[in-house]
Amino acid sequence: MTGQPGQAVLDHIVINARSGLDRAEAVFRALGFALTPRGYHSLGSMNHLAMFDADYLELIGVPEGREADRPEVGLAPLGLNGLVFRSRDVAATHQHLAAIGAAAEPPKAFSRPVALEDGTARDARFRTVTAAPSAFPAGRLYFCEHLTPELLWRPEWLGHPNGVTGFAELVVVAPDPAGLALRLAEIIGAAAPTGDRIGLPAGCLISFLTPADYIARFGGLARDIGTRPAMLGALGFRCADPARMAGFLDAAGVAPDRRATGAGGISAALDDLDLLLEFRAG
Repeated sequence: MTGQPGQAVLDHIVINARSGLDRAEAVFRALGFALTPRGYHSLGSMNHLAMFDADYLELIGVPEGREADRPEVGLAPLGLNGLVFRSRDVAATHQHLAAIGAAAEPPKAFSRPVALEDGTARDARFRTVTAAPSAFPAGRLYFCEHLTPELLWRPEWLGHPNGVTGFAELVVVAPDPAGLALRLAEIIGAAAPTGDRIGLPAGCLISFLTPADYIARFGGLARDIGTRPAMLGALGFRCADPARMAGFLDAAGVAPDRRATGAGGISAALDDLDLLLEFRAG
């Protein structure tokens, strides 16, 4: 179960579009991501996914005028706002969270129909449990138990025209990076951080930066933390060829920046979604 050292498995990372999911979908399709058809959760939210071999990116939103139905989505900040780990048993994960003083609400179950290529539809079913916001103030931290994983990880959704193959890095911005790294490792059952970094099994690195170091690294591309105590500041992807990815950015009217990632990588700010993305060879 989640809570055993070294067993933290990333499930997905969430970009919140609030009532602007149409716009987010258009942007990510223009950037060369192959998105799943729109899904409608039984909880009232809706989404598109960009599936990778081990995990996935979720674009989530709510219908306009129904923001209060899911306030954790509809009334939350735009951009990166969800970090989700896998659980084999959310009841056991909830017990783990309670034992370390990080529990929020009890587990909940929900579903959404998935349209398949043969014209049929089946319900993808999930159980989730959320950590208390005070335990990880950078964004929503929760755990997902997939009851029907075969409905998400399907061959027709695993290839992306832009050559992106998965996550490379998630940057967390906080006044006390080492302290938040230790707390996150405890919550997700990861091995102790190396400095201010947590390495995950599928290759994604979670890096923790002070606000000053975040601005020093990303310059004018950095997102404004505002009054938030911490935030998810940037999301990096692995891709076959950053130069090819730059072509997608150019075609979508997004100016790539090579300064923040070093040689061979590119960064891009999507201001209307309050997003900072990176793309690296790998």
